[in-house]
Amino acid sequence: MKKICIVVGARPNFVKVAPLIRTIEKCEDADYELIYTGRRDDPTLEASLFDDLQMPHPQVFFGVDSVKLNEITSQVMVKFDHYLDFAHIDVVIVVDDLASTMAAAITAKKRGIKVAHLVAGTRSFDMSMPKEVNRLVIDALSDYLFTAGVRSNSVASREQGEGSNTYMVGNILMDTLRFNQKRLRKPQLDIEEGQYLVFTLNRKALLADEANLKRMLEAMQEAAGGLPIIAPLRGQAYEKVATLHSPFSILHSLSYLEFGWLTAHARGIITDSGNVAEEATFNSVPCITLNSYTEHQETVTVGTNVLVGEDAQKLKEAVAQMVSGSWKKSALPDRWDGRTAERIVRILLEK
Repeated sequence: MKKICIVVGARPNFVKVAPLIRTIEKCEDADYELIYTGRRDDPTLEASLFDDLQMPHPQVFFGVDSVKLNEITSQVMVKFDHYLDFAHIDVVIVVDDLASTMAAAITAKKRGIKVAHLVAGTRSFDMSMPKEVNRLVIDALSDYLFTAGVRSNSVASREQGEGSNTYMVGNILMDTLRFNQKRLRKPQLDIEEGQYLVFTLNRKALLADEANLKRMLEAMQEAAGGLPIIAPLRGQAYEKVATLHSPFSILHSLSYLEFGWLTAHARGIITDSGNVAEEATFNSVPCITLNSYTEHQETVTVGTNVLVGEDAQKLKEAVAQMVSGSWKKSALPDRWDGRTAERIVRILLEK
């Protein structure tokens, strides 16, 4: 029996590990334990999340609650090290590029436990970004590098030196989207399919530059030509956009299934989230990303995504194209087939 420990550090990670858990639960020769490094009462984990994703709650909560990255790293390392004193674990799966992800990878590796990195090989090549440091450390330590696309696979293989540890398993987010496609719920909003835009915002750099954010909000509104802009936002983003007196329909965050319906039926999406851009490509919905790079280049080269950075004029032009319906053609990238979790579990059991 192979014992797998899955470490999750933030709400988006649960969306990616849900299909892994369903797959492991079907195996007779594997078992798992799910750890959340945050608090049991974390406000970002809405009450419906685990029911929406059809997954169990974590068995273990570390209760780490800090915004300081080095503090998060040290606390998770201490708590995870103590957990490993009493748990027999064969492999630790860590997700994405958080400080808590890096902390778990370091701790497991020092214990001689194999580490698997889910969504490996993503790079911005900007070392001023803390997440870029995390990515480099996690990939360097990992025994299994599970990549989502060709570009990430090439990066991971090149940096490891040997491609034998790198596996292009596909985008696990698609497993979740396909599983929930018929379960999505329309939110209680007065909207018609294809007759609104969706706007999401989270990046600290965008929120910090209030003057430029205001220009971008105004550019979106002007280019929308009267089409409603629905903005489900959390925390600081909600407060900042509301303070700027944006005419958008600003909502407190929706449930997973409601948000999924909203984005799947929109005329277009403006976001700074890589996950939302990936979902847009899956749903063939035009998407504008407020960043100069994306971890998943296939959403741009194959999918519906366009990068405009933080340039209000470029944003305005892109929104005008989006509203007019003159968007580029797109397709599904390779291995977005909903079988990523199966590939991952098979590899972990065979190797």
